[in-house]
Amino acid sequence: MVEGPVIRKQTHQVAIHHQDRTVLVGGGAPVVVQSMTNTLTTDVGSTAAQVVQLADAGAELVRITVNTPEAAVAVPAIREKLDGQGCHVPLVGDFHYNGHQLLTQYPACAEALSKYRINPGNIGRGDRKTAHFAMMVETACRYGRPIRIGVNWGSLDQSVLERLMDENSAKSAPLPAHLVMRHALVESAVESADEAVRLGLPAGKIILSCKVSSVQDLIAVNRMLSDRCRYALHLGLTEAGGGPRGIAASSAGLAVLLQEGIGDTIRISLTPEPGEGRTKEVLVAQELLQSMGLRHFSPQLISCPGCGRTTSVFFQELAYRTQQYLHAEGAAWREKYPGVENMKVAVMGCIVNGPGESRHADIGISLPGTGESPAAVVYADGVKTAVLRGQDIEKRFQQMIAEYIETHYGSQARMPA
Repeated sequence: MVEGPVIRKQTHQVAIHHQDRTVLVGGGAPVVVQSMTNTLTTDVGSTAAQVVQLADAGAELVRITVNTPEAAVAVPAIREKLDGQGCHVPLVGDFHYNGHQLLTQYPACAEALSKYRINPGNIGRGDRKTAHFAMMVETACRYGRPIRIGVNWGSLDQSVLERLMDENSAKSAPLPAHLVMRHALVESAVESADEAVRLGLPAGKIILSCKVSSVQDLIAVNRMLSDRCRYALHLGLTEAGGGPRGIAASSAGLAVLLQEGIGDTIRISLTPEPGEGRTKEVLVAQELLQSMGLRHFSPQLISCPGCGRTTSVFFQELAYRTQQYLHAEGAAWREKYPGVENMKVAVMGCIVNGPGESRHADIGISLPGTGESPAAVVYADGVKTAVLRGQDIEKRFQQMIAEYIETHYGSQARMPA
């Protein structure tokens, strides 16, 4: 049984810069949330707009696809457009197959990016792979950029896999093929990182990831990776899917590793529903970290699921809109009211657990259940402070939340006695 705070495994710290913004990954820094655009990179306006959306939602690193010469040319324009809008989130270039060419032939692209993502499984084989990898690492050294070496289950370096399969088949008791695949993922990542160090890139400029689509493989591979090295680690379940399945699978795998102190940056890779934006994966990542007590981003809502006792429609609407209110104001509150992200707000549906849960929260409201007296009781710091009635309960409760924040986290509250 695990008790007490999570003890993070010590890894090399990687600093990712853009202008006055620095994101620290590893070395005891808080777990970083990142995301990726799904726009055509050549569409500068759409890509920049989505980056802004992701950054506003809380993404601290945003990755963009750089797959063609036209995309490489667009990267500096995207960076310039973002900076012009005051969005200084670091951009990560996602390179596959031809990254060595794009980074060397388009230096403005290399300079505009804050980090490069390299997949050692698809940059060639044999001497070509060695040369292509060296070109990308040398570019990172030239511009002082960190890299993520991202090994993927679906595009694993075949030379590593073949070598380990041959070694395994020669054993008196060979392992099942899928276990050898796990070892090959880890071996490819660590060998590539060590090669980058030999080429002159400091260990503090390297992040590793091993992406798989099975929760148990994700846990096993990253445990092995954490035991093998001290490079900073990125966690994510690839091809997780969308909706409840994607959220549940990603959370199940990442939560186990994070609880063991493994992982320095995360992404929840969700397939968006038709017409849905990209920001859900950022909010899910934040909620995962916040629910585990690893980070706090905005005041946390506590609400019951509702039952036959609750006046369900109004209760559901109040809980939903309060959650939206906390998310919408969270970033601005954090800037103005340090510590507000640790606050707990309760919205409860009836008298069974409502008063008790509301008293345990910093501020909470306990609604009347079906057939109960039509009065919503508000508690602050465990003390009953108001009884709300009428049609404007939602508005008045939000006002009380804002007043509580000003009183408890405002400049007057922080002044020494």
